Amino acid sequence: MSWNLFPKRVPLIPKDISFFAMFAEMSNNLIAGASVLADLFADYHEVSGKIKEIRRIEHVGDDLTHSILTKLNQTFITPFDREDIHKLASSLDDVLDLINSAGARIAMYKITQPPPAAAELARIILLQSQELAKAVPLLQKNGDVLLHCMEINRLENEADQVSREAIGELFEREKDPINLIKIKELIEVLETATDKAEDAADVLETVALKNA
Repeated sequence: MSWNLFPKRVPLIPKDISFFAMFAEMSNNLIAGASVLADLFADYHEVSGKIKEIRRIEHVGDDLTHSILTKLNQTFITPFDREDIHKLASSLDDVLDLINSAGARIAMYKITQPPPAAAELARIILLQSQELAKAVPLLQKNGDVLLHCMEINRLENEADQVSREAIGELFEREKDPINLIKIKELIEVLETATDKAEDAADVLETVALKNA
């Protein structure tokens, strides 16, 4: 009989991989919010109902974020750095918060004719959200996260261009200063949402490189 004097070490407390499922749920909820936003600007009817649905999805997102942060405080060994888990949860939540803020601006300012750029920016936010949802599961599988991060960054650059051109055109044609302020703020909120999606991608890239 042979004896193994140096048995394989087994961690006494395994890493809690449930975070991956929680982030997947969070990113899918983000897609739901971005989809309603894109539909809102693509078909500007039943506006109040769509804004209400965005608000509902944002509340779900807040609950998911709270669950992740609570679990983070209760977990001894995490699948990746605690700081990165916190940053990723916060960044994803920020995107959804800004989607909700765009809907709130429409209701608060009673915007009846949003600019075409709003629909374009909402489309970009949806595409970024879809890329984030594809990238998150790849963290667990050591997949090509960076490919999706690059696309999110490219989309953010596209959003910058759309926003700059829209605001430039707004100052040229809009004669009502109050309406100018309203529309400009709406465009800026939407563009900031694309920035926050890029922030989330930066966290994913950091995690992927640390664990490469």
